[in-house]
Amino acid sequence: MRREKCGFWGWFAAAVFYPLSWLVARPRYEGREHLPARGGALLVANHISYLDPVYTALWVHSARRMPRFLAKASLWKVPLFGTVLRGTGQIPVHRDSADAQQSLRDGVTGLAEGKIVVIYPEGTISRDPDGWPMHARTGAARLALAGDVPVLPVVHWGTRSVYDHYNRRFRPLPRTTVTVRAGDPVDLSAYRDKPVDATVLREVTDLLMNRCKELLAEVRGEPAPAGFFRRAGDPS
Repeated sequence: MRREKCGFWGWFAAAVFYPLSWLVARPRYEGREHLPARGGALLVANHISYLDPVYTALWVHSARRMPRFLAKASLWKVPLFGTVLRGTGQIPVHRDSADAQQSLRDGVTGLAEGKIVVIYPEGTISRDPDGWPMHARTGAARLALAGDVPVLPVVHWGTRSVYDHYNRRFRPLPRTTVTVRAGDPVDLSAYRDKPVDATVLREVTDLLMNRCKELLAEVRGEPAPAGFFRRAGDPS
């Protein structure tokens, strides 16, 4: 199978992040057989550390595909990093602005063009004290229902042990195992013919995040909590 073209900046990012990922942890990539060799797919992932995108990207890249992330637009202002994001075709998310819907339209376009699109529905690193997924935003459901492409739950575990942002702790040694695992595509056939309203978006969002939670429970080898952690002010 030929590798998907990723251009100069894609190879530049790979040259930086592969050694970095091996230096600070022992990566374990599982479930890559669920990622289609060609054509669009939406990856719906949990978020426990700012290191997650590095390992998500390498999980996808090691399967010979090129990921496109929906990421906060402020990252495009970071010197060099912003150049890499533009050069690799990543998708900026302009939250709470008139451009907020454009990122979803760009995501839908990317899927229709056969790209791998990655979204972290929680919108930020989980505040759950035990690292389980939080109550999520509905953007992932909008993308999942906008086109008929595989929707894969993807989970990370171990990244927070390396870098815990909320507790300001970076601990690369001793090297821990970072696992990235994808599960079976989520069956959304029951929702394909329904009008996309707030109720459907909430149901699909919770379905996707429950699949992530179940998959994470498998990786962690422990039962998942019944509900989702909520931050103050989270909408129902």
